[in-house]
Order: sequence, then structure tokens, then C-alpha cells
Amino acid sequence: MNYGYFDEQNREYVITRPDTPGPWANYLGSPEYGAIISNNAGGYSFVKSGANGRIIRYIFNQEDKPGRYVYLRDDEDNDYWSASWQPVGKPLGDGYAEYQGECRHGTAYTIIKGRYKGITSEVLYYVPLNKTYEVWRVKVTNNSNRPRKLSAFGFVEFTNENFYENDQVNLQYTLFITRTYFKGNKILQTVNENTGKNEEGTNNKERFFGIVGANVESYNGDKTSFIGRYRSYHNPLAVERGRCDNVLNYNSNACGALHTKFELQPGETKEFAFFLGQNNDKDSAKILDSYSDLSIVDKELGELKSYWHGKLANFQVNTPSKEFNVMINTWNAYQCFITFIWSRAASFIYCGLRNGYGYRDTVQDIQGIIHLDPAMAKEKIRFMLSAQVDNGGGLPLVKFDHNPGHEDTPDDFSYVQATGHPAYRADDALWLFPTVYKYLAETGDKEFLDEVIPYANKDEGTVYDHLKRAINFSMERLSTHKMPAGLYADWNDCLRLGKKGESTFVALQLYYAMSIIRKFAVDKNDLEYIAYLDKVQKELKDTINENCWEDDRFIRGFKEDGQVIGSKKDPEASMWLNPQSWSVISGLATKEQAEKALDSVYRELNTKYGARVMAPSYKDHAFDGALAILFNPSTKENGGIFSQPQGWLILAEALMGHGNRAFEYFLKACPAAMNDKAEIRVMEPYVHGQFIESVESPFEGRAHVHWLTGTASTVMVGSVEGILGIRPDLDGIRIAPSIPGEWKELTIDKLFRGKKLHIKVKNESGAESGYKEFYLNGKKLDDNYIPESMLEDENEILFVM
Repeated sequence: MNYGYFDEQNREYVITRPDTPGPWANYLGSPEYGAIISNNAGGYSFVKSGANGRIIRYIFNQEDKPGRYVYLRDDEDNDYWSASWQPVGKPLGDGYAEYQGECRHGTAYTIIKGRYKGITSEVLYYVPLNKTYEVWRVKVTNNSNRPRKLSAFGFVEFTNENFYENDQVNLQYTLFITRTYFKGNKILQTVNENTGKNEEGTNNKERFFGIVGANVESYNGDKTSFIGRYRSYHNPLAVERGRCDNVLNYNSNACGALHTKFELQPGETKEFAFFLGQNNDKDSAKILDSYSDLSIVDKELGELKSYWHGKLANFQVNTPSKEFNVMINTWNAYQCFITFIWSRAASFIYCGLRNGYGYRDTVQDIQGIIHLDPAMAKEKIRFMLSAQVDNGGGLPLVKFDHNPGHEDTPDDFSYVQATGHPAYRADDALWLFPTVYKYLAETGDKEFLDEVIPYANKDEGTVYDHLKRAINFSMERLSTHKMPAGLYADWNDCLRLGKKGESTFVALQLYYAMSIIRKFAVDKNDLEYIAYLDKVQKELKDTINENCWEDDRFIRGFKEDGQVIGSKKDPEASMWLNPQSWSVISGLATKEQAEKALDSVYRELNTKYGARVMAPSYKDHAFDGALAILFNPSTKENGGIFSQPQGWLILAEALMGHGNRAFEYFLKACPAAMNDKAEIRVMEPYVHGQFIESVESPFEGRAHVHWLTGTASTVMVGSVEGILGIRPDLDGIRIAPSIPGEWKELTIDKLFRGKKLHIKVKNESGAESGYKEFYLNGKKLDDNYIPESMLEDENEILFVM
């Protein structure tokens, strides 16, 4: 079933039916002021932290309510509806007394259009670039043939306290700390009014909900007075009776509700705007005054589009696959930025309670935007390096107020108490290697390796030293088979291997890290370290091959007592995905091993919706550290199609030249490919989720945990470096596509080190990989590699397969 379509010209997803299988969301703003909005205007807003900065409420795991509501009322017949289909929920259809709606999710803005009884409405929601408040621009048009007398009500439900958990649970406190005031054209809410004032006498916890472009007829600051007792958002008493009762909150639940009345002649439009933010009386007055001319709204929307579309324009493709194009050009790229910026902190599933940056998550997420905005990536790499402990490990959770050089670590009880993270994870710092390498390869900024950055707790070192210490962290924690210990987790949070248990996945990561840092060592002529790496990397390779290769697959690892995890003899979890793909990505597997391992994945893990993270699911034979058994079979880490590893599998197949398989896996993981099966997928058809239910589920193909997932980054890397074969290195760029044989031609436009690359791939022979001829600016080259020195400002590149 289809609920919408991709409008690539405007870079929007257009939802044509508001009764989507679940709330389909978009992100507005930035971490300074964040807002999440659904296609029915559900969602919430917060300042800096979804946990500690929440300013309006949202009830998770319910009906996508409340949110940012505009109610409309016909004051002649007393009928009312909402500008978004919900929360009133009028019958859907094309009839005069039925609601018809459209939602356009764009790059950091959302437009919701509605039509009911001859009245059309359009509400534009956005956060102006670099601002800390949100705007709802409302247009109401009379499309009937008679004058209409109408009312509009803007409504938000304030939290009573910024800390989300207190607001929802600690009611004996939070019900009694807030009050509201009406001041001219706004509701002002105060929190801890008596103690919250700063030196200037203002309260930084004040929130406001205001209106510009229309007079306030009536108002409410008290939720119960607006909604009415034993009523809900779909039938608020104030809207039903046609006016608010001007009651403000004192010792109850706060809201902002503003009512305006207007008359429209046939064809006439009324325009006004609501504003929401955490700003005091004085500052909010300035904000509202600055919009006295509402034409500024179109200017600010144009600025948002220019900002985001400019970033996306740095890499554009045109292939025979519309699904591939729309994801790589717009939605996968945009999701990479959103995941990078928000660091898995707040969505409709992540409730905002993670009050910091996950180390491994953030370092991985950086990879997805490096080819689009390397400067933004560099800034975050610096930040994450400053969260590396002096022993080489990463802080599992990096606080939003991170203070480099002065942080506690998992070795300190105070850190464990503050973050809930009791130990180091085996993989955290190892993600630095591909991320730093991709940045250096994209930019050629080798000097970055010599930049001095503090460690999280004490001391400082160059980026090169940071990477050396990350290697050392793993080397100091080898166990029985001279492989890295699994520690508290090894990417898979449901696999606890312990201080002596060993992870094949992390061993492969370490092998890959050694290959990367060796390139840096060669460039620096660090001969002593090169000799060390050659010795320990060979030893690591030998032990992996000796202990982890089993006929046609790599095992997952070892328990502390030496028992094998992921042996083909095991009754459950006998085949694991990540060791197979990473044996290829790391460069450790021989061609024969790689072919067998990937064939085993295709045979045992592949399904119509992607490759399972492992199989068979745990039911009766899990060991103590196999926490995946807590989940239902074919769900999440317990045999589900965990989406992030799909990107690694795409990359592995592409590196082997298997263009057909690489694209097959891409298409199975691709949200856009499920646009016409939305009733199966349920989740948005324009963003990746964390996992998809697999073969043992009665809801096979249903996706979960939207937006903030490492899938965005891994699939982007797998697509750009793998399928499209755009592979920069320290001194230039290699072009090596690995595509479906049926693709006869494709083009890629890329900005690379300030130079424009216009790449055309011709594939009349129907090949999956390899090349016959390669041209740069009309000159035939002997290799499909272009040194940076050969590039001009504009470059025409022809790759003949």
C-alpha cells in the first residue's frame, strides 16, 4: 500500500494519506533547539538535551500525541477540525465534510496542508537557521463561495519541568513549580519562578507560546481548562464552545493556548504565525516583534533549503535505480546528517534519556557525512578524540558538557554512577581508524595527524599518538588466543564476552586498524612502529586463521572458558554476519575465504528483507553472555535483520566485485524500495531503522527504531565506496564501481578537495566490476587511479567497464 511519494525536485517526501501505519517523522532545528514532528503534527521540542531540556510533552508509545496543534472552527455552524488530520481526526475522503490532507517533509522543515468544508489550511513548521525557537506559519483560505467566520486555536502542552523523567513521574514536585501568565500576544510559563532568576533578574527557564499577525481573542495557560475534564486532544472544550476561558496555570498542568477570530471572503487568505521557545519575557517579546512582517518566514525557509541542499549537492548520482538515487542524493544523506547531529539522543523511540554521545555510535556516524561536509566531520573527530582516555580506550558515554582533560573514566566509580556505564567496550576506539582515514583521504589533510588534542582524563597527544594508544588498548587486553578480549561489549551490546572472552569481530577491526595506521606510519617514515606493526599484525592474522576459520565461515569468538561462539556445529546462532563481512573489509580473508564466507551468508542469513545478524535465533541454547535471548526470535540482535551490518555486507560484496549481490542487499535494506509496501514496513519509507523483523516473526518485514541509527552511515559508505566505487586515499582517488550488470550507464558528480569531478560510467558489456578503459579530461590513463596532482578545477572522468 502506498501513502506517499518522493518529490526529488524539492527534496521532499510527500505524504498523501495522513493515516500512515505509524507516525512518520522529521527533524527541525539543531541540538541547540531540537524539534521532532510527525505527519500529524505530533512530537516534542527541547533545548540542547532531550532528557534535561524538554519543553513540550509527548506521550511515547501511544497515539502520536500531543504535539503542535492548530485547531480550526466554523463559528457559524460550530463544527471544528484540526489543520493536521489529528488530533481531531475527521473522516477521511474527498467529500465536502471529509478531511483531505498532505504533509511535505523537507530538509529541516515540514508543511502540513488540510482541506475541510471548503476551507484549506497550510501550516509550515521550522526552526530558523541558528535560532533557538520554532515557527508555525499558518495560512487559512476560504475556497467556498460565501463569507466564512472562523476561529483558530494554537495549542502546546508544556512540560512542567525540563527534566523529562521528573515531569512524567515526580508529580508531587513538578505539579507545583510552574505557573503561566498572559502577556499581550503570548502565554509565558515560568518554572521555579522564585529561585530561577539570574543576575539580570530574568528566568532562563521561562517558555513562551506567542502569535503574530492576528489578535488574541481568548487564551489558556491551564491544560485542564482548555481540554476540559474527561476529554482529550481530539475534543477540547475550549474549541468546542468557541473560546478559551482565560484561566492560567497554578499548581496543575501548564499549556499554551491562543485563540483568534477572523472572517474570510471567498478566495481570501488569512496568514499568521505561532512561536514557541524557551525564552524569557523580554527576549520572547523581541522575537515576536521581529516577525511583524511575516514575509521574513519565506526568507528563512529559503535559507534552510539553501543550507541543506548545498551540503547535499556535494555528491549526486544518477543511476538506473530511482530508489538508489533518491536515497543517496537526498534521504540517506540527510539522515546521515541528522544521525550525526543528534547522536541517537532523541526520536519517537529514543525518548531522549541518553544524556550524552555514545562513543562508538558517534565515531561511526561521522563516516556518513565526510564526503558531504569534511569540515563538519573534522570538528566532531576532534571532539571524539578528546573523549579518548589516556589508556587508549573510549569513554562509553561522552557527556554533553564534556570537559577534555578533566573527565572521570570507567575506572572511576563516579563515572559509572553518573553514566550507568560500568566498563570499557572493546570496539569503541577502534572505530577511530576508518573514520580518521576517510577524513584524511577525502581532504588530503595529513597535517591533522600532528594536531595535539587532549585526552579525556589527563595528558595530551597528537592524533597519531591517539591512534597508537588505541592500538595499545587492544594489545594490552589480549586473551587466550592472543585476540582482543570482548570486554563489556564488542559493537553487539547483547554479546557480553567478558575480560577473557574473545571477539573475532574486534580482532578483525584491530587487524584493519593496523593496516590503516601503517599507512600513516609509512607516510611519517616511522620505521620502528612499522616493524612493530608488521610483527603483531602477522601474529594476529595467523591466530585468527588458526582459531576462527571453520570450513566456510569465521566463528564469532570465544567465551571466557574457551567455548566457541558461532560454530557451525552449534544448534543455535551457528552463523554470524559481521565476522564474514569484516573479514573482507579488513583485508584479512584470502579470496577463497572471502568467497566462501559471503556465500555462507547468502545461503544461511539472506532473506527477502536483508541478511539476519545471526541464525538460528537463540531459544534454548544461549550462554550467559548471550543477552539476545531476551528478545523474541527474529527480533533485534536475536536473529533479526539488524540494519547497520547491511551496509558492511554491501561494502564487502562490492569490494569482491560482486555488483549484483551488493545491489541486491542494498535494495533489500532500502526504505524507498518499500514505499509501496508501507503497511508491511510500518516505519517511514524514507529513512533507515535499527532493525527489521525476520522469518520467525508473524510480522516479517516490519521495521523499527527510526532515524537515529548507524545504518544511515554504513549504507552510505557501502553505497558510495562500495557500489559506486568512490575510494579516495591519502594521495588521490580510485574509481572502482561494483554495480548490477544490468546498469548500462550512470553518472556521479562529486566535490573532491575543492575540485569538481563529473564521472560517467559506461557498462555496455553488462559487467559487475572491473574496467577496460579509463579517461581523465580526455586523456587515457593506465590505471583507474587519479593522483590529486592531475586534477583540474573541473574534471570529466570516463570509466568504461
